[in-house]
Amino acid sequence: MRLLLVEDNRDILANLADYLALKGYEVDCAQDGLTGLHLAATQQYDLIVLDVMLPGMDGFTLCQRLRDSERSHIPVIMLTARDTLDDRLQGFRTGADDYLTKPFALSELAARIAAVLKRTRGGGRRVLSVADLQFDLDTLAVTRAGQPLHVGPIGLKLLELLMQKSPSVVRREALESALWGDSPPDSDSLRSHIHTLRQQIDKPFGSPLLHTVHGVGYRLAAA
Repeated sequence: MRLLLVEDNRDILANLADYLALKGYEVDCAQDGLTGLHLAATQQYDLIVLDVMLPGMDGFTLCQRLRDSERSHIPVIMLTARDTLDDRLQGFRTGADDYLTKPFALSELAARIAAVLKRTRGGGRRVLSVADLQFDLDTLAVTRAGQPLHVGPIGLKLLELLMQKSPSVVRREALESALWGDSPPDSDSLRSHIHTLRQQIDKPFGSPLLHTVHGVGYRLAAA
């Protein structure tokens, strides 16, 4: 599960990110509303934790902009020190799925995240899509143009990381760390797995999706 945290207080943001990472979430962070909106509009997230009082653009406006966009389905939990009824109602009017006032226990936030995800997903499948490539995270089925593809365990992990970050570039070091932790094998191992994945998802089709960014890493996106 991938979360976006938008909070301008560095200490609170660091505590939230560390705690939720320990809970198994992949976490991205923003410290102002404009950056938060950009990330929400260009990346794939399962849920956004959003502070109300932000520089650049407040959380109410960000949530409303999100609800008016093609990313309107992403659930949002708002955080704020403003706990009046009018503030809470405004949060819900702009599209928040839940509202948590500061100070709060990290365990309560984690519980609310789990509850909102369960409620908004409604038991549905989690599917990543890039162009005509689809990856069902629950069944591990991969298809392109409706055609089933056979991808091995390491290839599936690579594919998930690249699809989650699409269309951004994922650095070699980030991929190696995700696959092998602090003990990556020799430098040719990642290249070999990328080559195999490219043969599986691109070779049978007319347009490539997996691109090498020389000296940096790899990206998965339509040409």
